Amino acid sequence: MAITAQDVNKLRAMTGAGMMDCKKALTEANGDFEQAKDILRKQGQKIADKRSENTTAEGLVLASVSEDGTTGKLVALACETEPVAKVADFKALAQLAIDSAVKSNAATKEDLLAATQEDGRSLQEHITDLMGKIGEKIDVVAYESLTAEKVASYIHSDNKKGVLVALKNTGGVDVAGVGRDVAMQIVAMKPVAVDKDGVDSATVEREIEIGKEQARAEGKPEAMLEKIAQGKLNKFYKENTLLNQEFVKDSSVTIAQLLDKTSKGMTVTDFKRVAIGA
Repeated sequence: MAITAQDVNKLRAMTGAGMMDCKKALTEANGDFEQAKDILRKQGQKIADKRSENTTAEGLVLASVSEDGTTGKLVALACETEPVAKVADFKALAQLAIDSAVKSNAATKEDLLAATQEDGRSLQEHITDLMGKIGEKIDVVAYESLTAEKVASYIHSDNKKGVLVALKNTGGVDVAGVGRDVAMQIVAMKPVAVDKDGVDSATVEREIEIGKEQARAEGKPEAMLEKIAQGKLNKFYKENTLLNQEFVKDSSVTIAQLLDKTSKGMTVTDFKRVAIGA
């Protein structure tokens, strides 16, 4: 049957796919719109399969914190190229992902991708459809959720890095400002843990061995190596654990001191940092 421009425009409005793709799908489906939509979805899956190993180093990170400030969500939706990250449909999909995270309260990335949307399809199906339309790999590369007495969030200016921070002992004060400062610190300084107790044993052992090897290379006596290595480990804690780091905006105080000055006893219990392409 003849496929009219009106038919093509109708399918395009229904799916968001390109004009030529819509025309080909309708032609293959002999004008059956439902079958044509299935063809377009299969096209998206083919692209997903073909480009599954491609690197996704661009995209958007979005955060959402509940009105009462106790729960935060963080979603990183990635693509292959910077221009795609700026496309309205990609931005809309990223917003759909974070909205779905909030609505479904998904526990894992897999749960988020399986979450049913208003049209009855999963988030993953929406992602696959957009891959068919745009022609490159799109993926939720990170999803984090945090619940605490208070949760603060920060999205970096490049929209490719984001942080959630869990605070306790806030004393009822407004923690928006200090929470944002601490989150910015995490983006900039990439701490490995909240404090030394959160550093995994493998990292501790590695740092001790590195310290010993450095001291040995400097000609230090074997009997002194353990003590020297412990000193270097303490320096590692100071530079790489959040509460012990110097505040990037004021090196005269640590993050622990900054929080305590804001409200006596305030501290960080956890944080989540996600980044696309870094």
